[in-house]
Amino acid sequence: MTALAGRRVLLVIGGGIAAYKALDLIRRLRERGAAVRPILTAGAQRFVTPLAAAALAGERAHTDLFDRESEAEIGHIRLARDADLVVVAPATANLLAKMAGGLADDLASTVLLATTLPILVAPAMNVRMWAHPATARNVAQLNADGIHVVGPNEGAMAEAEWGPGRLAEPHEIADAAERLLAGEGASGTRSLAGRRVLVTSGPTHEPLDPVRYLANRSSGRQGHAIAAAAAAAGAAVTLVSGPVTLPDPPGVRMVRVETAREMLAAVEAALPVDLAVFAAAVADWRAAGAADQKLKKEGGGPPALALVENPDLLATVAHLADGRRPPLVVGFAAETERVLDHARTKLARKGCDLIVANDVSAGTGVMGGDANTVHLVGREAVETWPTLPKDEVARRLVARFSEMLPPR
Repeated sequence: MTALAGRRVLLVIGGGIAAYKALDLIRRLRERGAAVRPILTAGAQRFVTPLAAAALAGERAHTDLFDRESEAEIGHIRLARDADLVVVAPATANLLAKMAGGLADDLASTVLLATTLPILVAPAMNVRMWAHPATARNVAQLNADGIHVVGPNEGAMAEAEWGPGRLAEPHEIADAAERLLAGEGASGTRSLAGRRVLVTSGPTHEPLDPVRYLANRSSGRQGHAIAAAAAAAGAAVTLVSGPVTLPDPPGVRMVRVETAREMLAAVEAALPVDLAVFAAAVADWRAAGAADQKLKKEGGGPPALALVENPDLLATVAHLADGRRPPLVVGFAAETERVLDHARTKLARKGCDLIVANDVSAGTGVMGGDANTVHLVGREAVETWPTLPKDEVARRLVARFSEMLPPR
């Protein structure tokens, strides 16, 4: 028996190429014991037919707001009430915008506006549409409205592109639906509900002159994934990020910075918080004085660069006094050798509560990659996890952080 057994799911199918996966989702929901009632938008009907959806669901598929038979009994209101959960898959950029703005110009959007049921949306769209600020605002608004989100995943697009925006797999959507009906959040329990979380992510860029800077190869994927997982767990999240090419995670407050000193100022402005996660790869050094003009190669050899140490963000926050230190401070250690030894030393020197350490030596593919192998180094024990996708690492880390936080 599953949490879906005997439950009724209203499935809104949006108009994108991923609509074909909604047919598999119907099958998977029914395999877990749910009754499924489909609603197809006009766009969805360009990709899948109401007949196919109805055949798999075992009951009529609804398409028209002004259907004379249904609307004689105010059918859209009945649809909005006669279920346990509403799932929108695929949730196109257009559908997300309608939901965020409260528009109701067809059956699907009218039902979504009229329902008081829990709603789970599975976004699917082109990577540029997902990364657009308008979509980020809409998803943040839906998150604030209490709507649950699963995905999108990163992968190949129909347009021969690659990136985030791919519909979560049907089994992942069914898993999220099951968790919601079991009283949990779409990504698991809302274990950080009511908590304030600060995450740093990405590299910093330390200017040498107007066109050159010191930096590192950090992509920000792990830090951004942690921020997204914390938001999905119910936290109010501030993400302070150096320069990255990633879309903003849904439901977080973004603060963009360039240098280590700017990042420290943004971190201090975000306090107080319950949890601070320092996942950014902050440059240890900066030029003592950045040149006002481009440094030229004049034939006399390389310029002499004087470097000074950047502020240590992790140690600064971990050693705060007067009640300003967050109850849980987590650092990251990206090492190329003796990973655990260096992580233990860093834990003691920085004064934080936990170090998440990983090996970023040549050939690991961690810096900028999609997977990570981490070691959780605490004051008393070390825990090593298998290689996992960074999104899964983030979800597991957030679950562990929530266990470590003291009761409020």
